Amino acid sequence: MTRSPAVPGGTLVLDSEGLAKAVLRDRTVTGWLALARADDLRVVTSAATLVEVVHPRINRPALEWTLSRLVVEPVSEPIARHAAALLAEAGLHGHKYAIDAILSATALAAPSPATILTSDPEDLIALCGRRATVIKI
Repeated sequence: MTRSPAVPGGTLVLDSEGLAKAVLRDRTVTGWLALARADDLRVVTSAATLVEVVHPRINRPALEWTLSRLVVEPVSEPIARHAAALLAEAGLHGHKYAIDAILSATALAAPSPATILTSDPEDLIALCGRRATVIKI
């Protein structure tokens, strides 16, 4: 994989689609994970993301193997408060944006710079602004 201008530099963050594609060994996500490993970067997701990605048809052994290779960050009170503040700043609210806000707060609390792999760049850009690089996968 050729490095793009938005190469991860501190923490690579996976949203639910990023995690699901990692489980499926998607070529693009696998490339990002290989770059992160080569650069000894943290790869994280939020514990809340697991709620979105786990479903009856997911390959559980593949999910568990993937999770063993990254850090699942807990949803602490400070993360929840920061997520609520991000929602307020962006003029968003409700369950539709809650997990994206938690993931955004998790990314912004991680060693920077943070790069987020997502299928939903618009919402994450609204929540993170220029404080994180958001890559559509």
